[in-house]
Amino acid sequence: MKIFATAIALMLFYQSFSQYCITNVGPTTTADSNVQSVVLVGASGTINFVGCPGVIGVQDLTALSANLNAGGTYSISIQYGTCGGNYTGKGQAWIDYNGDGIFDPAESLGTWEGTPPTTLSTFTFNVPAGSQNGATRLRVTQQEGASSLPLSPCASFAWGSVMDFTINISNGIDCSGYPGDFTNDAIAVTSLPYSSSGDNSICYSNQNLVYNSPDLYYQLNPSPLMQSIHVSLCGSSFDTFLSVVDAQGNVLAFNDDSDNCGTSSELTFDPQGQGLVYVIVEGWGNETGAYDIAIDANYLGLNENETTDISIYPNPASDKVTLQGIFGEVSITNVDGKLMKSIQNYSGNSISLVDFNPGVYLVAYVSNGIRYSKKLIVR
Repeated sequence: MKIFATAIALMLFYQSFSQYCITNVGPTTTADSNVQSVVLVGASGTINFVGCPGVIGVQDLTALSANLNAGGTYSISIQYGTCGGNYTGKGQAWIDYNGDGIFDPAESLGTWEGTPPTTLSTFTFNVPAGSQNGATRLRVTQQEGASSLPLSPCASFAWGSVMDFTINISNGIDCSGYPGDFTNDAIAVTSLPYSSSGDNSICYSNQNLVYNSPDLYYQLNPSPLMQSIHVSLCGSSFDTFLSVVDAQGNVLAFNDDSDNCGTSSELTFDPQGQGLVYVIVEGWGNETGAYDIAIDANYLGLNENETTDISIYPNPASDKVTLQGIFGEVSITNVDGKLMKSIQNYSGNSISLVDFNPGVYLVAYVSNGIRYSKKLIVR
């Protein structure tokens, strides 16, 4: 069931990016119930808003801001009221402390219910010490006729208010040293095999909308010599979800639970014909925690073509090499596909290796219209 739900989510949402829910959210009419005022005095700066007339959808008040310190205690005063008739309703407010674009239940400042006119609602709240530095959002909502609390910050309804303000958080976590939150700052995988560790529980937001879990992006530009690429999260501390997309957001592969490592994820995909790809690490549902990632590839050229009249000597080599039985165009690449040397008309002379680092290289050539490759070891 998890896999089926995941596939549907991938098809519907993968090319979206998580920002605050603002489409098809909030009231569909300007009549009746409405938040009449919001006042929040920050460590510096004050939000002082007076409402009415009503606004359809999400009212963008992000030009109004207050500055809060992580670990500090503050109060917000909200007048849940009306711009028309007096009808029973409910209200709630949230601050997105971790900056992931989602107003989580744990980020609620307080709730209200009643029938206007009612007294001013004042909520005292603590900004978590682990809040993320920078600009985030305060959302205040009032929903006429809501059946129960808590409210959904992304609900659509007939009468009421949804309004967003800017909150600037200081003295929290500095996330400037945590790349990979977006495609434009994806963690670059420049050579394979690759291994690293990470943690999506801090400084990362939800961008691809498969699950609500924060995600990280890794960027890889496959070599034409790569036959397949394997990605593993085995050994991670939480229930992971792993996927690969191309530069246009098309899904190339995904995996939830691996046969080899339980709730950790792993997958293998075909990179042939692909340009830039993104490997995306996230959790199933809201899962977060530490993870280990390993990426490796199988190479077309390492399964060498069978030829009996071709040889490379010496092999291994150090300063120079000679190709016997090979004439014409020759190219030498490293296993990541970087072209190290290209010879248009090779005639049997020795080839200098002074610019080559120790490692494995692939010597490619064409004979009778067939492309061949041989492995060269430089020490």
